Amino acid sequence: MNALRRRRKGAAAVEFALVAPFLILLVLGIIEFGRGMMVQQLLTNASREGAREAALPDATADSVKQKVVEFLSDASVSVSPSDVTVDPDPSAAFDNEQITVKVEVGYNEIGWINGSFLNGVTLSATTKMRSERLD
Repeated sequence: MNALRRRRKGAAAVEFALVAPFLILLVLGIIEFGRGMMVQQLLTNASREGAREAALPDATADSVKQKVVEFLSDASVSVSPSDVTVDPDPSAAFDNEQITVKVEVGYNEIGWINGSFLNGVTLSATTKMRSERLD
């Protein structure tokens, strides 16, 4: 029995060395997908905030974009106003006209790990609300 133990002395280290890369990859994948889901929810909330701003009578496309950018900036997600689409311009919308606010961001801009599984994926969120402009 003593000879058997001596022969298996390094077996656990070798087995761990073979399994560890897969475990690390699994954990990093879980973290990246979790980050993706978190940012998707933040984009949804930001588009809602922008649509609420757009529904107000004195709103403009620039004020809506600024609201969305500030909301995401507070959550440590950086987007530019060009990533936000407002259609139609709230200042030209009629009463009860639907205003659409769309936010898009590439995953490679917000991911924590370069070269991850989600590179090339675009996350987006769209919200529609009716204008409260009184004509």
